[in-house]
Amino acid sequence: MKKDIHPDYHTIKIVMTDGTEYTTRSTWGKDGDTMHLDIDPKTHPAWTGGSTQLLDRGGRLSRFNSRFGNLSFGKK
Repeated sequence: MKKDIHPDYHTIKIVMTDGTEYTTRSTWGKDGDTMHLDIDPKTHPAWTGGSTQLLDRGGRLSRFNSRFGNLSFGKK
């Protein structure tokens, strides 16, 4: 392998939004640095399956339901 082309891979500490901590290896920061997360998999709706709302004020969703709302595809 060529020398001096790879980034420095070292140990850092990750602090989640709820205060839990773990140690991992990364190229971010310097050896021993601490990364504080603003968003993490324990709190963000993308990972937790949070509530989603469809906001439609007479737009596409309403037009779709008025056109195709009474169709049944494979339902018996």
